[in-house]
This record gives sequence, C-alpha cells and structure tokens, in this order.
Amino acid sequence: MSESGDSGDDARVRRTTTVETRIDRDRGVFMISVAAELADMHPQTLRMYEARGLVHPQRSPKNTRLYSHEDVERLRRIQEMTAEQGLNLAGVETVLELEQRLEEMRAELRRMRERTAEMEQRMTDEVARARRSLGAEIVPYGAYEAKLSRQGPVRIPVERRRSSPSG
Repeated sequence: MSESGDSGDDARVRRTTTVETRIDRDRGVFMISVAAELADMHPQTLRMYEARGLVHPQRSPKNTRLYSHEDVERLRRIQEMTAEQGLNLAGVETVLELEQRLEEMRAELRRMRERTAEMEQRMTDEVARARRSLGAEIVPYGAYEAKLSRQGPVRIPVERRRSSPSG
C-alpha cells in the first residue's frame, strides 16, 4: 500500500445516480390483450367498446391498438357501471358524456373566476387611481340610501356665519 492511501480497494468510489422517470398516463403502452386483462374483460368486449366510441386507443406505426393507463381506468369504470351498477351501454355512454360536459363546465367556471378576479383587481386599481387624482373620497351611489329611508327625514346641520353688527 502506498503512503497516499490509494490502494486498489480504497481508491474505488461508489457513485449513485438517481434517474427520475415520468409515466405519461395518456400514452398508449398496452396491447389489447394486456389492456383487456388489466380491465378484467375479454378482448372482444374491449373491441366492442371501441366500436361504440367508449374508448379510443392509439395506434402503433404497424396499426396495433395501444391502450394507455387512462384507457384502462376508463375500461374499468365502464366494467363497473355495467357489471355492478346494472347500466347498459347506452346508459354508460350517457354517464360518460355528462361527466365530460361537467368537466368542461368546471374548466369554464375556473376560467370565468380567474377573469372575474382580474377584472376586480383592475377595477380596484382604477378606483384607487381616481381617488388619488380627485383628492377626495368617492362615495358609491346609493351607499346611504337604506340608512336614510329607515330614519325618516334627514336633517343636515348647517353652520352659518353671523354677520357682524357693523355690517
């Protein structure tokens, strides 16, 4: 062993590399037999669901059906609705269409809320700018209307300067 301490065994440094992979849930990776097995159904049933438009597999360059994780989850959901809940395929189609419409409406509502928040901020900024430029407090129209109507006639004290006796 040398004085520097780098013998064959001591000089080896163990390096560990971590690789992060992300599984794309909508990428077609399963052939029809595997997808059918994962969804607990016969491949012919899967083909029938595809023919009805309930699932849309991707195609490989050689035109092989490739099902994604999302497709398999959708097939399981269809299987649950038909086997456990007793829906026929027309009912399943209706449920899936309604769920799609609901999701689209939720997305639209999110966009509308974001737009509303932006407009409220712009309005607040504009009111602040107007207050600064006018140098006075702005009172919203009708702000005191409810209070005034409950109190009866309004009396506004007015101070008048008294004229001096000299005239």
